[in-house]
Amino acid sequence: MTVISRSLSPTPAKSSLKLLACTSSSLSKVLSLLVEKFTCKAAMLSTKRKASSAAKAPKAKQQKGPPVKEEEKKKKKPESGGWLQNLVMQKRTKQKEMEFNQKRLRFIRDAKIKRGSAGVVYWMLRDQRVQDNWALIFAQKLAARKNLPLHICFCLMVPKSTLSTLRHYSFMLKGLKEVAKECKALNVQFHLLHGSAAEVLPGFVSSHSLGAVVTDFSPLREPLQWLEDVEKRLPTDIPIIQVDAHNIVPCWVASPKLEYAARTIRGKITKHLTEFLTGFPLVERHPFTAREKAKKIDWDQTLSSLKVDRTVKETNWAQPGTCGGMAMLESFIDFRLKLFGNQRNDPNINALSQLSPWIHFGHLSAQRVALQVQKNGKSAAESVTSFIEELVVRRELADNFCFYNKKYDRVEGAHEWAQKTLRDHAKDERPYLYTLQELEKAKTHDNLWNAAQYQMVREGKMHGFLRMYWAKKILEWTSSPEEALSIALYLNDRYELDGQDPNGVVGCMWAICGVHDQGWAERPVFGKIRYMNYKGCTRKFNVAQFEQKYCPQKCQKLRRF
Repeated sequence: MTVISRSLSPTPAKSSLKLLACTSSSLSKVLSLLVEKFTCKAAMLSTKRKASSAAKAPKAKQQKGPPVKEEEKKKKKPESGGWLQNLVMQKRTKQKEMEFNQKRLRFIRDAKIKRGSAGVVYWMLRDQRVQDNWALIFAQKLAARKNLPLHICFCLMVPKSTLSTLRHYSFMLKGLKEVAKECKALNVQFHLLHGSAAEVLPGFVSSHSLGAVVTDFSPLREPLQWLEDVEKRLPTDIPIIQVDAHNIVPCWVASPKLEYAARTIRGKITKHLTEFLTGFPLVERHPFTAREKAKKIDWDQTLSSLKVDRTVKETNWAQPGTCGGMAMLESFIDFRLKLFGNQRNDPNINALSQLSPWIHFGHLSAQRVALQVQKNGKSAAESVTSFIEELVVRRELADNFCFYNKKYDRVEGAHEWAQKTLRDHAKDERPYLYTLQELEKAKTHDNLWNAAQYQMVREGKMHGFLRMYWAKKILEWTSSPEEALSIALYLNDRYELDGQDPNGVVGCMWAICGVHDQGWAERPVFGKIRYMNYKGCTRKFNVAQFEQKYCPQKCQKLRRF
């Protein structure tokens, strides 16, 4: 994605902007808390039950300690779930007066809000939630300071692509439906605009006489291009402010350049955590009402009318929206976090957070996840350390790579040593050669690879350890590194619920092109790229157990190992 390279104006010097009190603020706050609490309760109960069942440890030899089910019986968490949502709401309320850190924003266009403006708009993009959203928090403070109504708009466009699937758009729209419901309770107008941002947003701003545009941050080339296109079409006297609401340490604060690896960015991020890893103020009922109300949205009709690939169906394990994400976070803290430190690389054990879909769509804030895991996971210190490394350092390293490297999804975007070794071995004889169609349908000789592919197609997720193995085998079984990378990205982005994300891009680039890695012993096809094989996996976990769960019977009969 094209990176905006022009210099940006410095951040404003003024500190936090206090919301004006309205006569019914106390009652409004109570109503808002009740709306969020009871909307989320069903999600909490549902996910709690699923987690209780799923967290039961398998009978694999690798399992250590008592079964998770027995552990759950001993836990003294509140009776029926929902404790986390209640705790978080209390914290937000107490922190409602906290200041907004101006380093979280940058001016795409610096201008003053002109007189006669009828509101401020938050152009929601990557971070599709109301609470724990620094972009919306800033937009509300800005609107309140100017005594203006607050609008949120989302531009819905479906590219003509096999990557546009029902799985992704259903998850996204159901999360946005939750956003719209919460906005109504908070006196914020939520608008669903149909079309590209460049086509519909400038007209929306003009017709509603809006005085400022606030948006969130994505490092990928399409959103960066959308932002550039919108800037060109908006009147020059409309300020455009971008807030990094996705990363804990804003991407441009963490580093001003492309980082080589986790070891080069880790210290830069951790030194800023004291400043940026804070709580969130509550997004309250907005005190200024818009003259023009948002159009009512028929969500079911909207979803049914979308021209998406409906062969990639919705998943049933992940409930979209912030409530579903909070429920999954609660179940992670209650049942799986203690397993994460030592057993996260075993695909047969339910030890992962499973939070990536909600973080990808912005239904859940990574900062909120980090805060709660640190606070409520003190009894699992080793797991907390490992999890924070992946959630913060590795995830924000991926944003750094995509933001500062225009070729982030091409072999040419890899380190020079990796490009050279892949070129040197490009013509090596491959042990097997598979087409995209064969790989997509999991028709290989390798039952473990087939099982991982089936899991991804069926559930919209693949265990993190197997994603590495899966991508490296694609390099080994296709005619060139370029073809391997193209296929891996296509399959990941088409089927994974968290596809089309910097994490997925960098994961494929790591496995195939050695990004953020080092050179290893040279071998055919891979050159100096890190190698993984089937036998190595058998030393890590019970491969047969995973194959039996996910690989169809006809595949199991073809076992070669």
